[in-house]
Amino acid sequence: MPAKKKNTFSTDEILLILCKSVTKVLTGATGKTVTYSPVVQRITKTSLKPDIGCFVLFDGVFSGIVIMNFTAESAMEIYNTYMKNMGMPESELATLHSSDEVGNTLGELTNQIVGEFTAAVEHELLISVNQSQPKMLAINREVALSINANLDNPQGRKVAFKTSGNNTFFIEMAMDKTTFVMLEEFDPGDRANADDIIASQNKNQNKQDDVSADSSSDADDLLDSLGI
Repeated sequence: MPAKKKNTFSTDEILLILCKSVTKVLTGATGKTVTYSPVVQRITKTSLKPDIGCFVLFDGVFSGIVIMNFTAESAMEIYNTYMKNMGMPESELATLHSSDEVGNTLGELTNQIVGEFTAAVEHELLISVNQSQPKMLAINREVALSINANLDNPQGRKVAFKTSGNNTFFIEMAMDKTTFVMLEEFDPGDRANADDIIASQNKNQNKQDDVSADSSSDADDLLDSLGI
């Protein structure tokens, strides 16, 4: 008997989409497995915590904030595995978690994570969500953050993640209490793959360039035959 299609989406379902986005992006970027805890903690406030914290605001149909808190160990592991996976020699890697290179790399990955998250939400729920540019800070004490928006009933969630090297980092999310109810069933179809789209565009552009080059060559041959 087929499973009953879920017809409501609330804070925890939105959070699950975020967790899957984190593991998808980081596993793909580092080539190492990243997992999340099957349990979630309800929190009353969101905070940047040592050693590196990054936050992103999002708005649209609903507003909220996503915070990623890395320990020095998890930050360095993710940075090292990502850069090595990109072909960077170990001799050129930063050695301190407070280095700009580490913060910039984690900021870039956070941007990819939230981009994947908003794209997945838009695809699964057919709604529009926008994100701000990530802000990354190396800190040595906790800093509480709140959303600069009028939230009627904000809800906070915290989830622990583990790297392949058994280092832990955390995701905190706060958003207004919202429930999306499916009025009628719909098939969102398959999500477009960004890499496939870019490859297809490049292929079409190469074809156009070849056609242009052939046309130019034919024109030159005609001019030569006319002695021009």
